[in-house]
Amino acid sequence: MEKILIVDDNEYLRFTLSELLEGAGFAVTAVEDGGDAIRQVKEQPYSLVILDMKLKEMDGSEVLRRIKSIKESLPVIILTAFGDIKSAVETIKMGANDYITKPFDNDDMLKVIRKTLEMNYLNQEVNILRKKMEEAYKSGDVVGKSKVMLDVFEQVKIVAPTNLTVMIEGESGTGKEIIANMIHRLSDRNKNALISVDCGAIPDTLIESELFGHEKGAYTDAKNMKEGKFELANNGTIFLDEITNLSDSNQIKLLRIIQERKVTRLGSKKPIDLNVRIIVASNIRLSDAVNNKTFRHDLYYRLNEFHIDLPPLRERKDDIPLFVEYFIKDANKELNKSIREVSPVIMEKLMNHSWPGNVRELRNVIRRSVLLSLTPVINTIQIPDDIMRMPQQESAVENDKFSIKHSTKAVEKELIIKALNESGGNKSKAAKILNMNERTFYRRLKSLGIE
Repeated sequence: MEKILIVDDNEYLRFTLSELLEGAGFAVTAVEDGGDAIRQVKEQPYSLVILDMKLKEMDGSEVLRRIKSIKESLPVIILTAFGDIKSAVETIKMGANDYITKPFDNDDMLKVIRKTLEMNYLNQEVNILRKKMEEAYKSGDVVGKSKVMLDVFEQVKIVAPTNLTVMIEGESGTGKEIIANMIHRLSDRNKNALISVDCGAIPDTLIESELFGHEKGAYTDAKNMKEGKFELANNGTIFLDEITNLSDSNQIKLLRIIQERKVTRLGSKKPIDLNVRIIVASNIRLSDAVNNKTFRHDLYYRLNEFHIDLPPLRERKDDIPLFVEYFIKDANKELNKSIREVSPVIMEKLMNHSWPGNVRELRNVIRRSVLLSLTPVINTIQIPDDIMRMPQQESAVENDKFSIKHSTKAVEKELIIKALNESGGNKSKAAKILNMNERTFYRRLKSLGIE
C-alpha cells in the first residue's frame, strides 16, 4: 500500500483529501506545516507528497527544495490556487512532478496521483536497469561505444527483464557469451545460475546426458545419478553456444523441452518441471542452416523470439581504442607489466587491420605485445600476415566454397601451431592463448591432424 503525505494548513482540506485517498486504498498522513513535513520525510518511507504552495510558517517552494534534498526521487504534487499557476510551473522546474489547482475535482486528483506514482515506479525500474548496465560496463566484460554496439546494448536492455528466448548470432570472437552473461545479469534471474554449454565441445553420444541428465544405471558407464544442464539451470538461464552442432535427434529433444517446459533424465520416467530462460548462439546464420536443411525450422522458430546480431570488429572500429586500453590493463595485471599505451603508428596499424578473428584476435595480439614490449609504449606489434584480409576481399572469396573451406582450415591450423610453439608444446596453455575450450581445442587438433 502506497503511503502519501499531505501538507496543507487548511484543516478542512486535510480532512477531505485524507478521506478521498484512504477511500481509494492509500495510507495517508496529514500535517499542517513544512517543519512537520520535513521530519516525516526523514523518518518515514513515503511514496508521494501532496504539498500546498501557501503555508503559514514556511513557503511551499522551500519545503519542496528541502524534501528533494532529503530524497530526490520522492514525487511531489503541488496544490495551488488558480491564480498561482505561474509559480506552480516554477516549482516543476525545481523538481515537483505535477500540480493541481484548488478547488479540485476528486477524480482528477486521483488520476494525477496514480499517473505520478506510475511514472515514478517506471523511473525507478529504469534507474535499476541503468545501474545494472553500469555494473556490467565496470566489470570490464562489455566494451564499446560505437553506434552499432550501443544499438546492441539497447536491445539487451529491452529484452533482459523479459523471459523471451534470445538468439545471438555473430562471427567467432565477437563476444556472444559476454552478451549472454549481460542479459542474465540484467534479468530477474540473476540470483540464480547461468549455465553455459558449448554444444560443439561435447560428443554427440554424450550431449543428451549432459543436457538432460541421467539416472544411475541408465547406460553402461552411468555409475551415479547426474543432473543435466537444464536441471542445473532451473529458475536461472541456460546458454547453448554453437547450437548448430546439435544433431537432428537432439534438436527434436530440445524442441520438446521448450514446448513442454519439462525435462526427463535418461533412464527415468518422471518429468521435472522447468522454469528456465534459454539463450542460444551461433557463428553462422541459423536461417541459412534451416535453408540448408541442417537445422530444424520448427526449432528455429521456437528459438527466434528475440534476435541480436553482433557486428564483427571491422564494422565497429571506433571501439578498437577502447579495447586496446582495456586489454593492456588486463594484460598488465596478468603479466605483471606496466605498459601505458600503444604508439600512434601502432594504433593506426590496428585500426587498418580487418580483424577476421574479431575481438578475440585483438585481445591475443595486445596480450602478446604487452608481454614482449620492453618500453612503456608499445612500438612494435605482430599481426599474423596470413589472416590479414580486408572486408572487400571477403565477398570475392565467399563465392568459392572450396577456397573458404581450405583457407579457414589452413588459417586455423597455423594459429594452433603458433599457439603450441608459444606455449612450448603445452596444450592447455595453447588453448588459453587462443581463448578456446580445452575439449574443443583437442577436438580441433585431431580433426586437423596436428600431433
